Amino acid sequence: MSKNVVIIGTQWGDEGKGKVVDLITDKVSSVVRFQGGHNAGHTLVIDGKKTVLHLIPSGILRDNVECLIGHGVVLSMSALIKELGELDTAGVDAVSRLKISPGCPLIMPYHVALDNAREAKRGKSAIGTTGNGIGPAYEDKVARRGLRVGDLLDLESFAEKLVEVMEYHNFALSNYYGAEALDYDTVLAEALEQAKTVIPMITDVTEKIHQHIANNENILFEGAQGALLDIDQGTYPFVTSSNTTSGGAVTGSGVGVTDIDYVVGIVKAYTTRVGGGPFPTELVYDVETDKGDSIGKVLGTIGREFGATTGRQRRCGWLDMVTLNRSFNLNAVTGICLTKLDVLDTLDTIKICTAYELNGKQITTPPYDAQGYADAEPVYIEMPGWQTSTIGTDSFDSLPQQAQDYIHKIEELSNLPVDILSTGPDRDETLILKHPFDE
Repeated sequence: MSKNVVIIGTQWGDEGKGKVVDLITDKVSSVVRFQGGHNAGHTLVIDGKKTVLHLIPSGILRDNVECLIGHGVVLSMSALIKELGELDTAGVDAVSRLKISPGCPLIMPYHVALDNAREAKRGKSAIGTTGNGIGPAYEDKVARRGLRVGDLLDLESFAEKLVEVMEYHNFALSNYYGAEALDYDTVLAEALEQAKTVIPMITDVTEKIHQHIANNENILFEGAQGALLDIDQGTYPFVTSSNTTSGGAVTGSGVGVTDIDYVVGIVKAYTTRVGGGPFPTELVYDVETDKGDSIGKVLGTIGREFGATTGRQRRCGWLDMVTLNRSFNLNAVTGICLTKLDVLDTLDTIKICTAYELNGKQITTPPYDAQGYADAEPVYIEMPGWQTSTIGTDSFDSLPQQAQDYIHKIEELSNLPVDILSTGPDRDETLILKHPFDE
């Protein structure tokens, strides 16, 4: 019997979703990306060779897997073409297996200009966006003025619509943000040239998905970012502009809620966050000055915690079960995939946050707003470290007892099984204790 499986990050992103998607696509016919844009960064390492994907689904490295970009994704044609070129250079024929929904909103150059102009105007209150135009593109979608991939099928109409939307955004750029307006002819010419690559890949992705379901074929739905960055459920306003929770797989692809059979929640063995926003368990360390918390330094340097998309240093801290348990509930997580356990290998003591101290009370559910997070003090339990390498461990029983205890404690605190365990960056350095596509 076929299965539809959703993979989502359960923290603030960067949990290692790309590797896991690539790994379990050995049993699927298609991989569907359902939200976000090229602000995502999915790093895959196969036989020591690293591939970083931003927009194209991580199943693209499997020759027999069809890759679908659903209408919940905002699409930058320039980013897509760049990524296709990089894959082609690496010997991966992506064009023949990639299909794009006509409902995808297009990210245009004025979205990028707006994104950066807004962050500059916010100054110290900047959200910390990637500057790729994601938010402004989603705004145009909701305002029903945005251009979509399907508009490329009538280029004359596309050019007419572009006039109106550029007048609107250029006015804001010039008169409110004090930034330079964009030239219509330049933007149009670039879009028309890029459309030549994109148009042959336009497909009714929703219909494709339902064909796979009717044919009793396995489908994997790939999320971007993490659940705590969800526009509705995340640490607002320090969030992304899409629904990063498992519900986004339904709205961003066109399947029904009862079509989802299993949700894999990717959990990093500690916590990281890029950009601004609350982070109660953060261990502050600045790589440029080499100052701050020594454990934060270990996590950041051994874990190589720098963004695949922006290169920014990720903030690091202890595992936070308060936010995780909320995330597990929001996403109806079936089983956990625990990544980067090996980053903790050198530590003699490891902490897990099990509650927050807020206004003189202990709470085990996250505060409503960002200020509540800022005021919250984490309450920890401590566990002994194992201080030996776990990289490439070939069975759960071969792990040090303290590492097994740490994993079991996560299972106990979450009431969920750890079904997959990543023991290193390479595709082969993974223990699948229960495959999501098995009965």
